Amino acid sequence: MKYEIFGSTLPAVTVSLDAGEAIYTQSGGMTWMTDNLQMETNMKGGAFGRMFSGESLFMATYTAQSAGQSITLASTFPGSIVALELAPGKDYICQKHAFLCAQPTVQLKTEIIKGLSGGFFGGEGFVLQRLTGTGTAFVELDGSVKEIDLQAGQKMKVDTGNVAIYESTVSYGVERIKGFKNILFGGEGLFLTTVTGPGKVWLQTMTTQGFAKVIIPFLPKSN
Repeated sequence: MKYEIFGSTLPAVTVSLDAGEAIYTQSGGMTWMTDNLQMETNMKGGAFGRMFSGESLFMATYTAQSAGQSITLASTFPGSIVALELAPGKDYICQKHAFLCAQPTVQLKTEIIKGLSGGFFGGEGFVLQRLTGTGTAFVELDGSVKEIDLQAGQKMKVDTGNVAIYESTVSYGVERIKGFKNILFGGEGLFLTTVTGPGKVWLQTMTTQGFAKVIIPFLPKSN
């Protein structure tokens, strides 16, 4: 399998497949493809978890019937597409709605955030996505993306919702902002997300919620 990520504000990925190779995506995720790909719709693992997070229950697997086939999948929001290489013991936790497509050897599962504070105030709710297995997966993130390799014990504080992906070795938590004036006038709310190494994290410069908050005042209002 080969791939090309292209585009800037609204990127897409074209995956080139040899005979017998396949990828799967959420139902309706395909943008365009060559003629000799066979589609099979099914309910892969974690379907009910996806339902609770607002995702589709169904997945579509596209298998090349001959060499030289390709399929293109586009992002649904201005941002970035990141390719993740999975191996045994190397799992990734992603924000919900991040999954774009993956090889069949990659498993998409539901990740439940442990602890009330992490679920309520971490910015992503209780349900995230976990990618396990081997192979390549593609995820779509909001805005521009910064990859940071945290050393053991190294901690970062991040505005809620801006943690896009983190390796499963990274500890994810929530920290309350201190100081009465900081809470009232700091503009960051009551809580920040914390990520502690070792492991890599991907931080995004934009969130869907933040984008909506900016444009809603400019939308026409019905009388």
